[in-house]
Amino acid sequence: MNIVVLIKEVPDMTKVKFDRERGVVDRAGAPAEINPFDENAIQAALNLKKTKENVTITVVTMGPLRAEKSLRMAYAKGVDKMVLVSDRAFGGSDTFATARVLAAALKNIENIDLIICGEKSVDGDTAQVGAEVAEFLNIPHSYYVDKIDFNDPLDGEVIIEIEHISGNRQERKMKTPCLVSVSKNIAKPQLPTLKRKLESLDKEISVFTIKDIKGLNKENTGFNGSPTKVSKIVVPGEIVRESIIYRDDVNDFLDKVEEVLASKGVL
Repeated sequence: MNIVVLIKEVPDMTKVKFDRERGVVDRAGAPAEINPFDENAIQAALNLKKTKENVTITVVTMGPLRAEKSLRMAYAKGVDKMVLVSDRAFGGSDTFATARVLAAALKNIENIDLIICGEKSVDGDTAQVGAEVAEFLNIPHSYYVDKIDFNDPLDGEVIIEIEHISGNRQERKMKTPCLVSVSKNIAKPQLPTLKRKLESLDKEISVFTIKDIKGLNKENTGFNGSPTKVSKIVVPGEIVRESIIYRDDVNDFLDKVEEVLASKGVL
């Protein structure tokens, strides 16, 4: 089985700056790491590899060349291959343009059975890219998955379970190839071994530029290919909250609630 894990390198959001002119996040000055939710996706793939035969894991990320660091960390954890999708033309991509690029890049990887991604990224928090990639590839997809299984050898289906929704648990069978976006409950990320860390330093990373990927150009990628445009970024000021405690006087409490609601135009 060939598994692809989509990961994103994200900045330390406590140190990130915003490009107010272009309405995008300026990631250059902040330390970067693998998106925490993607760590769960990597571990989910590794757990499958431990229990099944003939599983190959390829980790793919889109970003600048410095994202090699995150790919090598993923290799240190146990993945087999690394792919970096990188070109200046991809800069400023929204979720739609990012998904277009990733989907086109995945067509350069043969015989993909399963694509796994994290639930969302901590810098964007949209949870859109996974589903959009699947739609571009015209393959089935499911979100909030916390269990993945398949027959060994693969019989063209994966069995997934989805965490509690309205008190119920769902089990689905999906035809391969397919994409699943996993919740943080699917697997607890494990630390890499020193041996794998050292091996990762010399391992080859495949790099796909815009010239290597069919169907992409400077008009349908990056800022130009992004239908979402941020008109303005405003960093909110400090929010001051006031609390009043009523322990015994119920009528006084109700009067105060009515007063506050009236002052805000609710009543």
